Order: sequence, then structure tokens, then C-alpha cells
Amino acid sequence: MSTDSLVSRRATALASVPSQQRINTFLRDSAYSRRQNDPGICDFTFGNPHQMPPAAYVEALQDALTPRNEQWFAYKTNEPEAQAAAAASLQRLLGLPFEPADIHLTTGGFTAIPLALKAVADPGDEVIFTLPPWFFYEPLVIEAGLVPVKIRCDAETFDVDLAALGAAITPRTRVVIVNTPNNPTGRIYPPSLLKDLADMLEGASRSNGRRVYLLSDEAYNRIVYDGARFHSPAEYYPYTLLAYSYGKTHLAPGQRIGYLALPPAMPDRGALREALTALQMAMGWIYPNALLQHALPRLEQFSIDVGQLQRKRDLMVEALTGMGYQLPRPEGSFYLFVRTPADDDEQFTAALADQDVFVLPGTLFETPGYFRISLTASEEMIQRSLPVFAEALANTGQAKENVP
Repeated sequence: MSTDSLVSRRATALASVPSQQRINTFLRDSAYSRRQNDPGICDFTFGNPHQMPPAAYVEALQDALTPRNEQWFAYKTNEPEAQAAAAASLQRLLGLPFEPADIHLTTGGFTAIPLALKAVADPGDEVIFTLPPWFFYEPLVIEAGLVPVKIRCDAETFDVDLAALGAAITPRTRVVIVNTPNNPTGRIYPPSLLKDLADMLEGASRSNGRRVYLLSDEAYNRIVYDGARFHSPAEYYPYTLLAYSYGKTHLAPGQRIGYLALPPAMPDRGALREALTALQMAMGWIYPNALLQHALPRLEQFSIDVGQLQRKRDLMVEALTGMGYQLPRPEGSFYLFVRTPADDDEQFTAALADQDVFVLPGTLFETPGYFRISLTASEEMIQRSLPVFAEALANTGQAKENVP
């Protein structure tokens, strides 16, 4: 009998990725995994809802549940009405003439990312992304047979460090991933940076004799604060693949719908459209289910209450900085990325958990010395947590003296 492992080498390698192991350990073996359903905890971990969904969201799904014809729940690919609604929304947001055929609907933004990677990169190609990252970039890159290359962001601004990026690009570089508004930092990359990034990638493509694509993860591009105007890399670099998730816009991450969009300025994108369609089927029919596609034209008409998120942002930023914590004021997304006053971020966040306040340690984002707060927590959770944050900081001896 063969002594080969029951698990493939590929799956074993994927399971051994440190970022994958860290998040799996947190989900299965942490205090949060044991207590996440306890009443009375303050849950700032993931971008999950902590209040009932808006009536408009429920009504849109209820309306779409009523069949209009016998094919209502048949197999669905990219439904034209859903594509048209998404393209029109992108036109309004970015001022670019997206076409419905350029919208490839997926089961959330999660699958839009590997769809993009597999469409333009071959096994062994390199994919560059910035730390701190969304913690699933590395597993998705490796699962696609590609090589992750990590660079640190600018420590002062949390922008992409263009000098570090330029040094990391090689002839094997095929994709650069950017995430704006950023998770976990809340940074929105400014137009000046995006223009310089586009110039760098155009120059690298010419030098290497091979196109470098930009994959723009824009799950939070509708969640921006202070009346800011969001700018997408697709406005400046025609070889951008734009990944989007409605789970953030409606704070309904369990309802899986998103898309991968090709910008109208991308030359000769007809072949890429065909490749994406083939991959959507071959990757396991990664189209959203019929109900969500039927509902999409209505879902495009509203979002979660960004004003409420901004009020929670302002409350927490002012309270935490008043205590003595160091953190930037996020421009978008629904997270705060806070410097840990203690040397060990996992020990510090464990101390918060002992007092029923749960956050994510920076080590999950390959950035020790920080922790992340999700603003999707309820306002009542926020109020109950503030004395705990103050006490934890005081226990490190770094609290401001004028704060009670």
C-alpha cells in the first residue's frame, strides 16, 4: 500500500502558508472563537453586521424571490440586467464609460480576485502587494500557482511605497495588487500617487517587454468619509482589473455577490472577456446565484448608512487619541488601525479580550505593533468598550495624564 499522504502537496503547501495559519488559528482556537456568540461582548473583529439589516435590503431580496417566469431560478451566468446596473453605477462613481459586457459577476469580491489573477498570470509569475494586507491575498496568490512578493507601505502615510515597489518589480512580475480604500488602514490613495503608480507600471511593462497588470481591490469604494471623492487606479492605468464586493456596501457579507470589471480604456479586451467567462465556469460556476442577480438593480440604489459609520469613526478616533492611542483618521472603509501601546500586540489584544473587548491583532496583517477595530460594531458596544481601552492603556503606563 502506498504511504503517500492523503493530502496533495499543493493543498499541504497552501495550508502551511503563515497568513492562512494565523487567521485559521484565530477563527478556531482563540478566545474570540469560543466567545463570539456570548451576549455582552464588544465585537470589533470582522466586518460583520451588529444591527438588523435595512428594510430596503430585505425588501429587494423579497421582491427578487418572487418568480416572474419559469426560468427565474435557472442557471445564471452574467445576467444582462445585473451587468447593466453595475456598469451604470461605476459610470456614476468614476466618470468612465464602463460597458455591461465588461462586468463579470462573481460570488463576492473574494472570487473576483483569483479570477483576475488566473486570467492574466501564468504559474510562476510574481504578484506584488503591500503590507499590511488583507490577510487572504497570499493564499489566493499561492492557490493560483503564483509567487507572492510583499513590500511595506509608507510608514508615515500608509500609501504604496513606490520606491519599494520599483525595487520589487522583476521580469517575472505580472500583477500588482492595490487596495483602496484600504483594509486595514482606511487610507484612500490620492490621484498623484495613482498617476505615479501608472507611470511606473507602464515603464516596467515596456522595459520587461511584458504587460504588468494592476489589480485594484475596491471593496470599500462606496464607503468614504468627509465628502471625499474616491479615485480608482482604473482612471489612470488602462490595464487595471477592478474587483468589487456588494457585501461591504450593504454590510451583508453572507450574501455573496461582486464583480470583476475591465476599464473601457483597456485595449483589445475582447480576448480577456472570453477568458474571464471561461474561468467563471471552470472555477466552479462562480457566478452569483439567481436571487442576487435579479435583486442587483435595486441593490445598486442604496448603501449602508455611511454617515453613521463616520459618526462612529469620529467618536472612536477622538476618544482613543484623547486617551493617548496613536492612529490615523481613516478616509474610507470601516476600520481603525491603531498602534499598540505594548510591545506585544497579541498579548495586548488578549488583555482586551479578557475584558470582553475583541479586536484583531496586527500580526494577522503581518504588521506587529498594531490592532484593527471594525466600526461595524454597534454604538452600544463602542460606549461599553471605551473604559476598557482606557484601562488597558493605563496599564501600560502610556495614558495621557489629563484623561480620567
